[in-house]
Amino acid sequence: MKKWLVLGLLGCSLTAQAADTIKFEGQFTQGALIRATVPVGTHVSLNGNVVKVSPDGHLAFGFGRDAELTQQLTVTYPDGKQVNQTLTLTKRDYRISWINGISKKIMEPDPKAVARAKKDSAEVKAARNEFTPSIDFTEQFIWPATGRISGVYGSQRVYNGKPGRPHFGVDVAAKTGTVVVAPANGKISLAVPDMFYSGGTIILDHGYGVNSTFLHMSKLYVKKGEAIKQGQPIGEVGATGRATGPHLDWRLNWYQERLDPTTVVPSMKSVLAAKK
Repeated sequence: MKKWLVLGLLGCSLTAQAADTIKFEGQFTQGALIRATVPVGTHVSLNGNVVKVSPDGHLAFGFGRDAELTQQLTVTYPDGKQVNQTLTLTKRDYRISWINGISKKIMEPDPKAVARAKKDSAEVKAARNEFTPSIDFTEQFIWPATGRISGVYGSQRVYNGKPGRPHFGVDVAAKTGTVVVAPANGKISLAVPDMFYSGGTIILDHGYGVNSTFLHMSKLYVKKGEAIKQGQPIGEVGATGRATGPHLDWRLNWYQERLDPTTVVPSMKSVLAAKK
């Protein structure tokens, strides 16, 4: 069952009219996906940018890892009345580690590798920019694989004093060949078995800009354009690309905003306990 919350219950006070008509699912914090319903015919914008609303009043938006703690929401109702509100986000602390003594050779990668990685990145970006008029994102998501969490969203390493790229997914340690399933319904917008950094890579579009990405997979069971049901096997865990060991790296996006997948699923601890 969905747990729809009025925005005011999450620490953001709206007018009485808005509180009666807008319902949100999610926590107002950095890295979170927010799903919502509004009256049919309502228009919404976030920080001046239009947020698309489905014909039956569903929408989604998200806040990146380092999102500003104040966000401006504008809601225009079918009768023309407009509500402007400042949303206040909770700041998150991320796991940071410092590594020194890395050789210059490692710090300066092969130009050919960089060129290939840029090509892969452009392909991924294009897939994430696609708009699909599906409301599969409104489902209660499930974990695509279960096991020990070996990497968390937002963590970052500093190499020789130079900050590396933050980790934008959640890593689930599992043996090569472990089956990965779809966390929600969707359509495959990308399926490539050999990207430079991410190896076997799948992007599953859940509609209205919300999509899941699965990295380092050893086998892909799906093809671009294929419709997928929640729980359907889509591939197998691996250590392809630039991975140090077998695991599933699951990522969640709202278009180009990189979000924390753990904001849309029950805790791994509770899921594993239920299996016992």
